[in-house]
Amino acid sequence: MNESQVLLLADVKNAVADIFHRKVSESISYHNLQHTRDVVAACEKMADHYQLSDEDRTALFTAAWFHDTGFSSGRAEGHEFESIRLATQFLIMHHEDPDFVDRVKSAIGATKMPQSPSSLIEEILCDADLFHLGTNDFKPKSKLLREELINLNGKKFSKKQWKQRNADFLQTHHYFTSYGREKLQPVQDENLLRLRGEHPDQENHTEEKKEPSVVTGSVKEKKDNSDKKDNAENKELKEAALEKKRKESQTDRGISTVFRIMASNHANLSHMADNKAHIMISVNSIILSVVISLLIRHLDEHQNLVIPTIILVTFCVAATIFAVLATRPNVSQGTFTREDIHHKKTNLLFFGNFHSMQLDDYDWAMKEMMSDKDYLYGSMIKDIYFLGVVLAKKYKYLRISYNIFMYGLIVAMFAFGFTLAYDTFFATPAAPIPVVR
Repeated sequence: MNESQVLLLADVKNAVADIFHRKVSESISYHNLQHTRDVVAACEKMADHYQLSDEDRTALFTAAWFHDTGFSSGRAEGHEFESIRLATQFLIMHHEDPDFVDRVKSAIGATKMPQSPSSLIEEILCDADLFHLGTNDFKPKSKLLREELINLNGKKFSKKQWKQRNADFLQTHHYFTSYGREKLQPVQDENLLRLRGEHPDQENHTEEKKEPSVVTGSVKEKKDNSDKKDNAENKELKEAALEKKRKESQTDRGISTVFRIMASNHANLSHMADNKAHIMISVNSIILSVVISLLIRHLDEHQNLVIPTIILVTFCVAATIFAVLATRPNVSQGTFTREDIHHKKTNLLFFGNFHSMQLDDYDWAMKEMMSDKDYLYGSMIKDIYFLGVVLAKKYKYLRISYNIFMYGLIVAMFAFGFTLAYDTFFATPAAPIPVVR
């Protein structure tokens, strides 16, 4: 993404967080800021899968952030229209292109039940909005949704009614993207079987419960109480484990997002530096071409312009040299050893460290790195760091080049001006040659 797109998404994120903190009631236990963050994370995952363009990503993420802000109105019905209004108001204030605004509005509108996407980014947003149906988070998310409906409508559902309602919804729901059908639909089908009590795990559990008991009287009662206590403890442990897993998953997604944004920013800054260097090289090349083709050929007739011309040429050449240094590539030997991988010394994310290796060796090394979370994150940190070092070098040379060009141009113009003024006002005119008759 370019700088303007990154800044827009940062502003979108801050604006949406402000809306949820100030205007959305705490009774909205499901369609809250956390749900919005989960939807954005799911959109990022699918955007990477489909390798969306930067423009499509920006429209998708903007719609994902705004899609549930309509709950600030205090009701669920028609919240999509309020979300569209808030998103439109925000984007108009930021002077965004009308076509971009229309794409965001259309994507948010597609999430209204029954969902009706008509493009890939709309399909991705619709699947991301119901991403939890095809994950292990379905049960805790379902509980939050039940609480929210009770708080908003005052209508209570028994567990049996709620299970039946969820089962009916899962029976009719389908994912629109191929990603959703391949990755999420199988887990959604398992969740549906659990709701119906038809999952194999549940059948085994039921059979265990049906085994005859030989314990009677007070002993049986104590055993039942002990079993209840154990079940309660197991339930608490499972919920704690699920909560821990959810937090770790959110942390990993957050880390991935940070690295992605930083890498994108570094790439954009590097591209900007290369463009600046290209401009400097082009301008100085034009000046040198003009000086060589026009001015130098006439220096024998205008010897007073020799010094200003030398000054101009010198500064132009120096500025060009530093601009070239800013873009000159530097490639290392491109090899590593297995010992380097075992000691986590080589950053496999930079091509300069492996371009001379065989594919089998690189494949082995990458699998070793990906199986070690610390090594993987360490390599990503090194990659970001050395990108920053290269950027600092580029911009250092660029600054020198621009300074040389600016001050050199000033000095050369003063030299030309002084020479021309001196010749005009102070030079002694040549004596006329006498004519002999």
